[in-house]
Amino acid sequence: MEHSMTEEDPNGNTTLAPVNASVGPRWGPTHGGARELASLYTKWKRVQELICVSVSAVLMGMNVVYMAPYVRWETVPTVGAATLASMFTADFFSGLVHWGADTWGSVDLPIIGKHYLRPFREHHIDPTSITRHDFIETNGDNFMLTIPFLGYLLHGFVTLPRSHLISTFAFRCYLFALTFMIAVTNQIHKWSHTYFGLPRPVVMLQSCHLILPRIHHRYHHVSPHETYYCITTGWLNWPLERIKFWTWLESAITYLTGAKPRDDDMKWAQKRQPTS
Repeated sequence: MEHSMTEEDPNGNTTLAPVNASVGPRWGPTHGGARELASLYTKWKRVQELICVSVSAVLMGMNVVYMAPYVRWETVPTVGAATLASMFTADFFSGLVHWGADTWGSVDLPIIGKHYLRPFREHHIDPTSITRHDFIETNGDNFMLTIPFLGYLLHGFVTLPRSHLISTFAFRCYLFALTFMIAVTNQIHKWSHTYFGLPRPVVMLQSCHLILPRIHHRYHHVSPHETYYCITTGWLNWPLERIKFWTWLESAITYLTGAKPRDDDMKWAQKRQPTS
């Protein structure tokens, strides 16, 4: 933990001095690479995020309206079990996506590079940049991922007979809870980097480890950022590290493709001085 970033210092990057001050800060908002990456956030990306949050929120609300009549006292255990299962699933997929985006690809790739990989590169060299992002920028891409699944659920509620909906209620509860957990994952991630002014209920959820705790996530922010990728609850981080899941997966991909893990990530970390 002594090598993790000092995120309690609110974006000032002053507690730990860089090894060689002449080449620029090791991390933080004045890091050259972080400033360049931040500048790549465009108005069109903003529009995409705004549309995705709006569409997903509407679909989520409509699904709640259709699902509510099926929630009764006798279905409460089903809802609880589905929610718990969704939290484990969301945690695993958050880790898989986080690992993939951190480890492979380049900001120079068409479409996905600047739009979807860029935030991951920026986050490693300016970890608290996420705390300066508003709700739309923080959550737009996660809400986008939920739209097909929420559309599928809504289509079922509108078109399928009641008997079929009752027989598949457990699955529908699970899928809806999963879309919700996916939607809020990056907000949970943002809270794990926020050391000041969090609402008391959020701090309580972190303290109970029902969502990703702040101290827990700091294990990931130790260069070269190769561990503890799961960021919804963090429940799966220890077991996945125990079986060396990410290490084996990286070794297999490197063996099959020759690609070097975190190569692009390290290149951006070395851009410590602003480009002219």
